Amino acid sequence: MELTVRVKPGSRRGPLVEPTPGDPAASLTVHVRERAVDGAANAGVVAALAAHFGVPRRDVEIVRGHTARIKRVRVGGA
Repeated sequence: MELTVRVKPGSRRGPLVEPTPGDPAASLTVHVRERAVDGAANAGVVAALAAHFGVPRRDVEIVRGHTARIKRVRVGGA
């Protein structure tokens, strides 16, 4: 399954995955504590989504938007 997520790096609320009903650009918002430095936030997004969907981290892949806050993510096995 592929979905679009909005990432909030450096969030005190993280790690947290929540729906974003009023946002036409993304279906989920992922709050992560890691800062957007050297791919740390991307690793946090992968870990948060894997825990949310109950799949191993290897089954979560960022397809597009590695340097953007809005990302296209593929989750396998869900």
